[in-house]
Amino acid sequence: MSEIKRKYVIPGELIAQGSYGIRGNMLKIGDKIYATRIGMAEVGTDTIRLISLNGSYMPRLDDIVVGKVINFNAFGWQVDIKSWFPAFLPAANVMGRDYSSARDSLASQLTLGDQLLAAIAGYDRTRDPMLSISGPGLGKIAEGNTVKVSPSKVPRIIGKKGAMINAIESGSGCRLSIGQNGIIVMVGSAESVSKATSAINLIESEAHSPGLTQKVHDILSLGDKSE
Repeated sequence: MSEIKRKYVIPGELIAQGSYGIRGNMLKIGDKIYATRIGMAEVGTDTIRLISLNGSYMPRLDDIVVGKVINFNAFGWQVDIKSWFPAFLPAANVMGRDYSSARDSLASQLTLGDQLLAAIAGYDRTRDPMLSISGPGLGKIAEGNTVKVSPSKVPRIIGKKGAMINAIESGSGCRLSIGQNGIIVMVGSAESVSKATSAINLIESEAHSPGLTQKVHDILSLGDKSE
């Protein structure tokens, strides 16, 4: 298997020189290849790919994320966490250290399309993020509706000491699981999910507006609350 080198680049930066094929967000002048967007360049043996970083989630150790299984092999599951690269959940983390690919079926635990709540267990910006579901509340998500927001707005949705998310859950009757990658799972009735979604969308669109807490309380019929 050929080695892929990764590096951050900015518009106008020389990524590489040579007879590479290019895939997205690059300009080739002669044998020189330049970035046209801020992103992560993957330089392979004969091809270069540049993945735009705008709006993507930056993995951080111990972050809790919501992901979806998109592939699996004998060693574990590939999980989409809305980052530049898919994350990997090792089979041994789910099935124990005595896991055997010849004896045990990964599909009995997680299969394509399944959602899960996991922690970032390892990430050094040169390899795909490693996930773990060894922790309270982590694992397969059995039910719920999802809403996606910008990862940068997640702290505002949670609020100081969890005040905002507590207000949303109390006012909507919906139980929320929030991923630092901007994916929120809502469990509740159709009416409660609708109320929670309205509050979350308001927070995302007016995250820095004065009086936001009161606006959220108004949507949820929670009464007066000073900012």
